[in-house]
Amino acid sequence: MRNQELNLLHVFGTIMTEGSISRAADRLGLTQPAVSTAVSRMRVVWSDPVFVRRGRQIEPTSYALSLWDQIRDPLYQLTSALDTAKFEPVTARRTFRVAVTDLILELIWPSLVCELKRCAPGVDLHAVPFAPNTVVQNLREANVDLAVGLFQEHEPSLRSIWLFDTGYVLAMRANHPLSFQDVDLQSFVSAEHLMASMSGDSNGVVDQALRQQGLERRVAVTVNHFSAMHELLSRSDLIATVPEMVTSDCRFCSGMVFRELPVEIEPTSLYLAWHTRHDRDSGIVWMRNQIERVAKHQWAAAMEARGRDCHSQAAG
Repeated sequence: MRNQELNLLHVFGTIMTEGSISRAADRLGLTQPAVSTAVSRMRVVWSDPVFVRRGRQIEPTSYALSLWDQIRDPLYQLTSALDTAKFEPVTARRTFRVAVTDLILELIWPSLVCELKRCAPGVDLHAVPFAPNTVVQNLREANVDLAVGLFQEHEPSLRSIWLFDTGYVLAMRANHPLSFQDVDLQSFVSAEHLMASMSGDSNGVVDQALRQQGLERRVAVTVNHFSAMHELLSRSDLIATVPEMVTSDCRFCSGMVFRELPVEIEPTSLYLAWHTRHDRDSGIVWMRNQIERVAKHQWAAAMEARGRDCHSQAAG
C-alpha cells in the first residue's frame, strides 16, 4: 500500500472516531480545508462518497462502515506501535471522553477537574452518558475513551480496573409514613417505588432479589438520572432503593431519610474500563490512573463521612 493511501486511512480513521470534520482537523493538527481535500481524495481512490451530509452532520456510507469494521483495530494497533511520543500532562492538548452516570459525575468530577487544571491545563474532559446497553459498543467503536460504571456483559476486547463496591439503602422524604420505623418486607413490597434506570428497564437488582422470595413490588415511576430522584421523593410518598454513594451528596440528603433495606442485595462493583487498543496509549494510561486514584479516594472519604453521620445519629 502506498504512503498516500496510508495517510488517507489515517485521516479516515480520525474522522470516524471524532464523527466530525472539524474535530478530526483539530486532532490531526490540520485545517478543515486540508481534511476536506483528503475526503475528496478518498472518494476518488475508493470510488465511493465515503461521507454524506445529513443536515449539519456527516454520516459514513455503507462502504465506509464496512471499511471501518475491517481496519479499525489494525489501524489503532499500528498507530500505537508507531506512536513513541510520551504523554506530557503539563504541555498536552487533548480531549478525553469518559462515559459516566450522573452519580459518578457528582462523586469524582469536581476533584478530577481541579486536579487536571493543576497538572494538565490543556487537557479537556468530556462526560458522555453511561448507558449499560451501549457502553461496550461505545468503547469498542471509540466513541468514548474510558467508562466508569457497572458492566453487565463480559467483552474480551475490554480491560478494566475495579474501583469500589457500593451497597444500597432505602431513601424517602422526611415525615414519610415509613420514616418513623424500620421498614419491614411487607411494607416495602406494598409501597410505590421510584427507580433510576439508565436503560429504561424497570426490572433491577431489587426485583431479582424479591423474585427469589416469590414477591413483587410496584415500580410506579422511573427516571434516567439519579439527580431527578430528590424532587420526586420530596413531593410524594414514593420510596427508592439507591446506591449508598448517594448518601455522600449533601444536596440529595437534604430532607431525606435513609433506612436499611428489608431484602438482602449483593453490593454492586464499579469498574473503570477501556478498550485493549489503548493499552499502550500513554495519554489514556495517564488519564485512567487519575480517574482510579480520584475515584477511590472520593469513595473512601464518602464512606468515612457516612460512618461519622451514622455514629452521630446513634449517639443522639
